[in-house]
Amino acid sequence: MPQPNPTAEPLASSTATAAADVPPADGPVSAKGSLANPYVLGSRGSKLALIQANLVLSALRAAHPSLAFTIATVSVEGDRNKSLALYLLGGKSLWTKELEVALLEGEVDMLVHSLKDVPTLLPEGCALGAVPEREDPRDSLVVKEGLGYKTLEDLPEGSVVGTSSVRRVAQLRRSFPHLLFQDCRGNLDTRLAKLDAPASPYTALILARAGLVRMGWGGRISSDLSAPEFLHAVGQGAMGVEIREGDGGTMGLLKGVGDWRAEWGTEAERGMLRVLEGGCSVPVGAATAFTDVVEEGGSGKVLSATLTLQGSVTSLDGSVHVQKSLVQTVRSAAEARQVGEECARLLVEDGAGQILEEIGRDREGRREKVREGMAEAEAGRAAEVVAELGAKVGVQ
Repeated sequence: MPQPNPTAEPLASSTATAAADVPPADGPVSAKGSLANPYVLGSRGSKLALIQANLVLSALRAAHPSLAFTIATVSVEGDRNKSLALYLLGGKSLWTKELEVALLEGEVDMLVHSLKDVPTLLPEGCALGAVPEREDPRDSLVVKEGLGYKTLEDLPEGSVVGTSSVRRVAQLRRSFPHLLFQDCRGNLDTRLAKLDAPASPYTALILARAGLVRMGWGGRISSDLSAPEFLHAVGQGAMGVEIREGDGGTMGLLKGVGDWRAEWGTEAERGMLRVLEGGCSVPVGAATAFTDVVEEGGSGKVLSATLTLQGSVTSLDGSVHVQKSLVQTVRSAAEARQVGEECARLLVEDGAGQILEEIGRDREGRREKVREGMAEAEAGRAAEVVAELGAKVGVQ
């Protein structure tokens, strides 16, 4: 059940609603978009998620000053399960399933996601309504406070680098085999606190630059990891606004919220990932750029642009790496998606499919060990309960 979020409320409820601009209610139900019946944006409850939701809310308020909008938070599995590494959780809807249920049941009107967490195939009845302007999608190095290192090359042998991403670990192992990599999960502020703790094992973390900047922590960035050596996650740095399929009213509200570079670029990346059948916890990297932009005179509408797409797949140990680059003129998000699909086919032809199959087998093997361990622990607890009951019966 979505929960109104008090943290977001000062921003979410400060709508410039003019009573004269709100259509009269039909019967006892208040008009959609009135203060009594605002449009509801669904979001995860983390600080970063709420910052992103408020960015979209602010854009909607600016475009529709006579309408009211608010934010409601929904708890998702990825936030609740803190014990397993993302690689082992591995589901394609860890961060979206519960939100999408709320959307389809009409409890919220749209969802604001980190697009990298959104599966490339949406549930039936859902559609991507807009992709706002994208933040810098690169990964960044953040060094423990008090240490003077600036780049990965500066880190001494044996330094522990924290990250929850198998893609980052796989790519980094190729160039920095002398470094150690350790899982580090949690919200952004939690991970930074883990890094800076006196007894922390971490020398540095690898984090998404976009999240650091949006949280106001851009000053912690020591250096950035750039293409072609390091490719970011598909959709990283972008937000996606998800709506109910066929909801023309909400789609109309989102006109002007989207950004063509973000939409075309992420469509290319997601098209590639869709063909590779990967999720957000596989070592697939991407990078997009646009040049030679042709606009319709006076309107600002983009007629065409040259898209450069780089895509990569890396084995978990970094020993096998496949990378391709395509350059093509595109005239729409659909054409950009086709470039991504072609890039994926080239990657598969060059061995990426085999890498992903091996990763799938490895993940399932590790999951089975986790299940066996949980079963053994459960059996042990059951035996303890039986022993305790037996002792009590004996005492009586």
